[in-house]
Amino acid sequence: MLGLKLPTDPRWVNIVEKNIDEILTDHAYCEQKAASTAISLIVSFPEYTELVEEMIALSREEMGHFKMVHDLILKRGNTLGRDRKDEYVIELIKYFPKGGSRTTQLVHRLLYAALIEARSCERFRLLSEELEDKKLAEFYHKLMISEAGHYTMFLKFARKYGDLEEVNKKWNSLLEYEAQIMKDLGKKESIHG
Repeated sequence: MLGLKLPTDPRWVNIVEKNIDEILTDHAYCEQKAASTAISLIVSFPEYTELVEEMIALSREEMGHFKMVHDLILKRGNTLGRDRKDEYVIELIKYFPKGGSRTTQLVHRLLYAALIEARSCERFRLLSEELEDKKLAEFYHKLMISEAGHYTMFLKFARKYGDLEEVNKKWNSLLEYEAQIMKDLGKKESIHG
């Protein structure tokens, strides 16, 4: 369903199990960044009313997820750690050239967002199926469903606002590029890395 060209190595879950507190901190910041992305799209493209409406709802939902993860961190007797660079996102956003028309910029941002959500969904599915901690597995199952909806929403908007054939070509080439990035990732205690 997600179209990812390279699935996450299931051994990544072993890294997660040994570093769950680090993963939770990283995950909390991923949710916060997702909310920031939604707000940034509103600020950058206010004339797209339907997009603005969806991004308002998304920013609220992502901050709700941030709170859920933060609450889980506190429940485990920890505090939110410091944010780290997301190597996955840094590499991903190098794909499309900077500039172009406003529509092109919007489509590129929507495609990046769709792919980040798709990879998060795939990782959350893996956690929901493989974590030994069943409560945590159930937590990730719920979030997986939400991420799948976000992925399809971003892709839908990219296809709506851009030329469908061109957007589909860009999406497929971005998926190929992302698979190359993923070959070097999946070895750290982070959601995407």
